Amino acid sequence: MHTFEWIIALLLGAALLAMLARRIGAPYPALLALGGMALAFWPGSPTWTLDPALALTLFVAPVLMDTAYDASQRDLKANWRPVAGLVLAAVGTTVVGVAMVSRWLIPDMPWAVAVALGAIVAPPDAAAATAVMRQMPLPHKVLNILEGEGLLNDASALLIYRLALMVMMTGPLGPDKLAPILLLTLFGSVAAGIFIAYVLRPLTRHSEHAPTALIIQFCSTFGVWVVAEKLGLSGILTVVAFAMTSARGGGSQIPARLRVPIFAVWDTVVFVLNAFAFVLIGLQLRPIWQRLGASGTHQEAVIFATVVLAVTVVARFAWVMTYSAFTARHSGLAETARTHPAWAGGIVLSWAGMRGIVTLAAAFAVPEHLPNGQPFPYRDLILLSAFAVVFGTLVLQGFTLKPLIRWLRMEDNDPVGQEVRNGRIQIYQALLASIEQDHSFPAALLRKEYQAVVDMNANHNVTEPLEEVPGGPLRRQAIAVARTKAVELREQDIIGDHAYRVLVQELDWAELSAGGGVEDRSP
Repeated sequence: MHTFEWIIALLLGAALLAMLARRIGAPYPALLALGGMALAFWPGSPTWTLDPALALTLFVAPVLMDTAYDASQRDLKANWRPVAGLVLAAVGTTVVGVAMVSRWLIPDMPWAVAVALGAIVAPPDAAAATAVMRQMPLPHKVLNILEGEGLLNDASALLIYRLALMVMMTGPLGPDKLAPILLLTLFGSVAAGIFIAYVLRPLTRHSEHAPTALIIQFCSTFGVWVVAEKLGLSGILTVVAFAMTSARGGGSQIPARLRVPIFAVWDTVVFVLNAFAFVLIGLQLRPIWQRLGASGTHQEAVIFATVVLAVTVVARFAWVMTYSAFTARHSGLAETARTHPAWAGGIVLSWAGMRGIVTLAAAFAVPEHLPNGQPFPYRDLILLSAFAVVFGTLVLQGFTLKPLIRWLRMEDNDPVGQEVRNGRIQIYQALLASIEQDHSFPAALLRKEYQAVVDMNANHNVTEPLEEVPGGPLRRQAIAVARTKAVELREQDIIGDHAYRVLVQELDWAELSAGGGVEDRSP
């Protein structure tokens, strides 16, 4: 019962922090990091632990599935050069920088441990940065590059992390062992993800019950990751390939009554996982701090973690600014140079390198013991450094990214909004064509409504928000009156609760189709 009470209290606290984050315009992981830090030293906090082997599966698989499902393949192809530079070179620069500085500070640290630490802190969490960027009229190219990086940098960083742990657990890897591992990881993982997506497509297409569909999706997500890991593949690449293939096939088969609750549940799950990742790492900090204090090394550990944080931030700046200086004309950053200097986009991308749940999960996943039974070298220091990097980047960069974007005055002409309006014109023209030969009264009403949508979006001087529909404010006002009337009918016992729920559900769907709601899938 005590554990259950703590879970309820922590979920409520996470929700309140998310509400505060939305109010002040900060990424909610930044406040979760503050909460995790406070929890670490809260008197009477529980002593929960997590199996290291479970950490990546539990925290990364569903978060990655949610991100990859929404990824734009077209934008990834258009920005492949800067994305590849961030995924490979920026991650590599961070790994090398952190590993070398770690060895310089602690000469006894094995190279494999130093490289593993560099790989843990290397991958940024794009979700935290995009939570801020979506509130600003940022150039779409910059946002696309950041989202593309967030999708794939986990794979490159965790591949290095995996190889480093293999060296620690089994010994050095020669070229005869390394080459098959790389080939299997890269090509085998992508092929397996695509294959599983096609195999499971009939199962996901024909589920018309929202709870059943959600269970199938979550089981598929975790199942894909587990199968990939058991086959020696990359769970991240397999899940990314699986999610992007699934998103491209069968999307039109999912009705609205399934899509709306499914998206809501996935958003909730991702938020809960983020919250508990910070809770669990916070709960680990207190015993780590106590052990470091008992050995008299806590001051040195804080200095080490601070240096790792600084190197992590500087390494990203070094690569991004060098890349933008020499190749901006040939990269996605050149698109922003028409209205902004190339260095402005580079500064934003550099400062958007906040770390998050992947870094925490990878730190958790470091084994507690080596095969010979000895403790894994410097595991406490790895966990402390990982949290310091996540905490430092989220708080320092998370709270200053929005003012930085405003200071740089970066904005564009809303290409996504233009595509949405153009798409609306074409799909509603298709709707009009489908009922052109129908001369019934309902068809005449629909033609007026659909033509109004076409006219509204074809008007280049339109001032209504992108999400608005013709007559939207009037519809929402009328629906609010109808909802009040339904409540009155139930209170007067004219209708029962069952009839009331049916009527309210009808009004809910009508309100969703009345526009006026801004799409925001962040808590």
